[in-house]
Amino acid sequence: MKAIYLDHAATTPVHPAVVEVMTASLQETFGNPSSIHSFGRKARQELDRARTIAAQSIHAHEKDIVFTSGGTEADNLAIMGVAYHNQDKGKHIITTKIEHHATLHTVENLEKQGFEVTYLDVNEQGYLNIDDLKAALREDTILITVMMVNNETGVIQPIKEIGELLQDHPAYFHTDAVQAFGMLEIDVNELNVDLLTVSSHKINGPKGVGFLYVQPKITLTALQHGGEQERKRRPGTENLTAVIGFAEAIELAQAERATRYQAYQEYRDTFLQIMRDHELDFSINGEYSQRVPTIVNLSFPGANVESLLTNFDLSGVAASSGSACTAGSVEPSHVLSAMFTENSACTTNSIRFSFGLANNQENVTEAADRVVKIVKKLIK
Repeated sequence: MKAIYLDHAATTPVHPAVVEVMTASLQETFGNPSSIHSFGRKARQELDRARTIAAQSIHAHEKDIVFTSGGTEADNLAIMGVAYHNQDKGKHIITTKIEHHATLHTVENLEKQGFEVTYLDVNEQGYLNIDDLKAALREDTILITVMMVNNETGVIQPIKEIGELLQDHPAYFHTDAVQAFGMLEIDVNELNVDLLTVSSHKINGPKGVGFLYVQPKITLTALQHGGEQERKRRPGTENLTAVIGFAEAIELAQAERATRYQAYQEYRDTFLQIMRDHELDFSINGEYSQRVPTIVNLSFPGANVESLLTNFDLSGVAASSGSACTAGSVEPSHVLSAMFTENSACTTNSIRFSFGLANNQENVTEAADRVVKIVKKLIK
């Protein structure tokens, strides 16, 4: 029995072309980008090229890209960097209850330091009401951080509308675009976002690298101290091989976005249709909101998350109960808890399936058949 991977929202397999360029980099480009000799200059050229590729993917300038160790560090740098630098103007931050823990735990830490955070609700479809955000805005609000696509439901948030709303307010706007990048067209100028987070390992690149877009007018308080790399915003010798792999993954994601979007949509639709054909009882969390095709979150009435995941794994189907950061935890998903009432069964019977490079129509069909058999066995 061959294992089938349906957990691309947690991480993705590295694209073969990315492996190839990273292997070549390890063999040929070992210089320090900060060194002035030929080895360093060669490394600097590769770093500059990667920065340009990252910037062009979101219609930004290469000077506005900060390479980080991933999405979590980028979120931390954006949120704390802005908060610390602007605390003389106010200490109020607005976010949502469904953010990734890289955001939620960061603002919770700021609360302990005297900042005030407003956590906005979402409706049962997992969607933020823009009027709630408007009502929460205050004169001392310095930062709004709202994710572009939720990592558990795939629901797309009203980022452009938020950006337009904030044109008349001095607060900065950050969005975690980790699950959106590679699926949605992103133009930081059209969206009016000031800071934007991207992670490599969500788009078939290596783990341990990401980037933060920082609008030119923004000054961040650095969270680390050392050299002057990344324009003094993030010190430390750059992980050049990972950055080179990341750049290759970005180019592939940009070139193949339309093809991948259609393919993943077909995988999702096939997966759902097979379960409907077998008259399996399920519902889609966030069904009536706009969603990316890579993620579908399903509620199975009468089932239990822990039993489902255990049996899926034993049958060779890799799925998740939500964020990979809380994998292994049997506590209800904070995202689903925000969408539904506290005692809703959806918070303890829902599974996230996410599609990507490791899939094709054949293994998606096989996975759906296995899921049907397991769920029917568990709820009979």
